[in-house]
This record gives sequence, structure tokens and C-alpha cells, in this order.
Amino acid sequence: MTTTHGTTPTRGSAGRAWGRALLGGAVMACALGAGNALGEALARTLGVDGYLRQLLPAVLVSALAVPAVLGLRALRTTRVLPLGLGPRSAASLGFLRGLAVTTSCAAVVLGAGTALGWVRWSGLDPAALAAFLVSNALVAVLLEALPEEATLRGFAWVSLRDRFGGVVSALGATGVFLLVPAASTVVQAGVSHLVGGSAAPMGLTPEGQDPLAYLVLLSVFGLTLVAARTAPGAAPLWAAIGTHVAFLSVNRVVFEGVQRGAGWSARVAPTHAAVLELGYLAATATVFVAARLVSSLVRARAQRSRPGHPSAVTTHGAGDWARIGPLLVPDGREGRSSEIEREWPSPAGREWLSHDRGARVFRRSEV
Repeated sequence: MTTTHGTTPTRGSAGRAWGRALLGGAVMACALGAGNALGEALARTLGVDGYLRQLLPAVLVSALAVPAVLGLRALRTTRVLPLGLGPRSAASLGFLRGLAVTTSCAAVVLGAGTALGWVRWSGLDPAALAAFLVSNALVAVLLEALPEEATLRGFAWVSLRDRFGGVVSALGATGVFLLVPAASTVVQAGVSHLVGGSAAPMGLTPEGQDPLAYLVLLSVFGLTLVAARTAPGAAPLWAAIGTHVAFLSVNRVVFEGVQRGAGWSARVAPTHAAVLELGYLAATATVFVAARLVSSLVRARAQRSRPGHPSAVTTHGAGDWARIGPLLVPDGREGRSSEIEREWPSPAGREWLSHDRGARVFRRSEV
């Protein structure tokens, strides 16, 4: 997408948008496959085991994916939407926002499941649980949450949103997300062969998983992450990262706690487990979407009540997604020829609002 001074944004090619989105998915698939294969080879060479053996591939995946996608983003000279990482000072709050919303929704849904007799809990070992949550969070951030959000809900989603509406962008980014696991197994098999390691089985879904149930869960999870990414607040991509980590942590404690030595676990029938997982993901997405709708209504009301501000507004998606407020077109002025421009303050930098077309021109962009 390109933006010229005093004109409306010009949408780029749809094919290029899809190509960039798929490129983001390819970066993640290559990083995940290569990082896992090289990490295993490195651990074998160094003779390390246990937690460090899990951490090495995670570090490599992030080291491969994040700089690559930031480099691709930097190569785009015409861009409107930021990736969503925001300022560093806001990263921790964004992460905690995603973590808090997701764990709260999980607690409510799992509590309801417990009341219905679907969930039977084991005894709690607080020290073991705390140790597991900390160690699991570090691996989850580096292996999955940070690289996946940067490449998929960051680069891929933004590439689509620069060209398409919110629904198409959300579905498109989620579709790319579904392709990554299978593609990564192909990459991992190839790299493992090159470094003399044993290749993991290739396939659309992990071994032993029901394909339909897995794809449904992954689809709902992907849409929930998009909802977190587009919710109001600074550093929205970090909110998606927090949501991602919370989902992995909750599932690994509740459904895999015994195998992972998490210090707490639950016994749940497979059918009930699927309902509970989808239920708390749906609740999480609902909270994020509701927050976005409320924020949009509050901003619109504030704009209408501001003295000397245009009484009627047209809200464009770019302003909303970028978290800089709506792009405003004064009532009755849209489409008129006028050379008058006014400078408006914005957290994204200095912007000039053209009363001719209602286009904002960004002097400074953010990541």
C-alpha cells in the first residue's frame, strides 16, 4: 500500500499481499523446522540433556525467524500498519494483558467443567507447578509464541490487512497458520538428513492426533490470536504472545500435567477436553473483540464531542488496526478539492490530515 501527500491510500496488488503473507508463513516453517533439527544436532554434539536440550532449539527458532521477518518488514518502503511490537516499555504490559485475559477465561470455563463433573483434579504441588510454569514459559516464548506471532499475526496478517478487510485478513492469516506445522516437518526432515540426525515424521498433523480435531482447534486458536493482536492497547502483538503462552501453559498443565511433571493435572474425557479447550478460546476471543468494539465506540463518541472537531467521521481500517485512532473525514468535505491541511497529534508521530480526501500522511512509522 502506498500513501501520497494529500491523497487517499492506494491499495497494492492482492497477489502481492497474499505472497507476502505466505512468505511470512514460509519464514516460520523454515525457522521451526531448521531450528528443531539444528538444535537437536547441537545438543547431541555438546552432550547436553534435560531442559537445556529443549531450550537450544527454541533459541535457534527465534534467532532464525524474528530477525528475518524484521528484515523483510524493513525492506518495504511503502507501509501503513506496524507489526504491533510497539515500544519496548509497553511490551510487558501487552504480554500481561494477553496472559491475564486468557488465564481468566480458562479458569472460568474449567471451573464450570469442574462443577459439571467433567474435570477431576490431582493434588497440587505448588513448588513443582511454579517451576514448571517458569521453565515452560521460556521455551514456549522462544520456540512458538514470539516467532509465530512475529511472522504470522505480525508480518502475514499486516500484509493482508494493508490490502483487505479485517475478516479476510483474519481468515487468511489463520489459513497460513494451519500450513506452518506440516511445512515445518518437511524442512526439519531435510535439515536433519543434512546434519545426520533422525527426522521426525512428516505430516499435516502431529502423530497420534485426530486430524479433524487438531485442525479445528488450531483454527479457533489462530482466530483467537488475531483477536488478541487487534485488541486495544499498546504493543498488541505482545498481547497475542501472552495469549499464546497462556494457552500452551494451561493445556500442558491441565491435560499433560502428569507426563510433564507439572505438579498439577486433571483427568478429563477426550470429548469434554475438546469442548473445554474450544470454550475458553472462544471466551478469550469474545473478550478481546468486545474490548475492541467498546474502544471504538468510546473513541467515536469522544471525537464527536470534541470542540471544533468534525461532527461526522469516517473510520478507516488502517487507523483502527494501527491503534492510532480513526482516520477522520470532516462532514460534507469528503471528495471536495481543497488544499487545506491540518496537523494532528498522534502517538505514531506527526501526521497531516488532508481535508481533501481524509488521508493521513505518516512522517514516522513504528515497528
